[in-house]
Amino acid sequence: MRKLAGMTATTPLPAVADLVNMPEAWRTLLHGLPSVDQVGAEQRAAMLATRSIKTTSKAWALDLAIRMVDLTTLEGADTPGKVRALCAKARRPDPTDPHCPQVAAVCVYPSMVSTAAAYLAGTGIKVASVATAFPSGQAPLEVKLADTRAAVAAGADEIDMVIDRGAFLAGRYSEVFDQIAAVKQACGNAHLKVILETGELATLDNVRRASWLAMVAGADFIKTSTGKVQPAATLPVTLVMLEAVRDFRERTGRQVGVKPAGGIRTAKDALRYLVLVNETAGPDWLDPAWFRFGASSLLNDLLMQRAKLATGHYSGHDYVTLD
Repeated sequence: MRKLAGMTATTPLPAVADLVNMPEAWRTLLHGLPSVDQVGAEQRAAMLATRSIKTTSKAWALDLAIRMVDLTTLEGADTPGKVRALCAKARRPDPTDPHCPQVAAVCVYPSMVSTAAAYLAGTGIKVASVATAFPSGQAPLEVKLADTRAAVAAGADEIDMVIDRGAFLAGRYSEVFDQIAAVKQACGNAHLKVILETGELATLDNVRRASWLAMVAGADFIKTSTGKVQPAATLPVTLVMLEAVRDFRERTGRQVGVKPAGGIRTAKDALRYLVLVNETAGPDWLDPAWFRFGASSLLNDLLMQRAKLATGHYSGHDYVTLD
């Protein structure tokens, strides 16, 4: 995969004010990024997926993956009871093992934030909330900002916003930037994860452009998907996003996290992503502060594989709770 031609650590980004006041500057910046070699990205991702992690390193990697999970429930039938049960699992993923680490965050709709925040108070587990007309992103900016402020006021530590893919695909980059920047301001002290919904962006070039757009606008994390659109997270898409955050830090000095979400269900999948992180962005991103998994069922398989590694036998699905 090529690095960004002509875009080194010594090449300054255009001033944000220039980008805001000159919409055509966005096209120059984003379309000036070199094209992604899709075949090369797919081949490199497939090659890295063949790497294996053994014994002690595997135990460390499984625990790290658990610590990176944003345990998620985003269903219309969510209830306070279901959210409290999910929070209990986030705090003690394996009740039989006090050494099993906690997850990074619990992700819920804004209406469930206060329930999660009350149950997780003092644990160090973050409360994340999807906002901004999730999952479509099709709502007036005023509605998106009200959604964000309500979630933060209820106790959200992190906001997962969705971009307006229609505006992005139509080339209205300034509009997308303005929305991200406004939501970032509405977040206050909460971190902002910007969901690109890569399954609707059609090309890896668009994934790279959307990644840079979100980071320049102030994203603390860039996230692949809502989990409501297929394809969701894939290794080639995440590879391109990891390259983007790596090169963005090289040019600006600011580190941005990455969150693949949707379709990551097994420990084997999670370990492949950790290899991808290490080999693409580097070990600085091997931390829950900079890499997360958006998942609902992944945690169960991580727990079962962790138990198998410790005991030598596979405990099966009865070993874990159904969420």
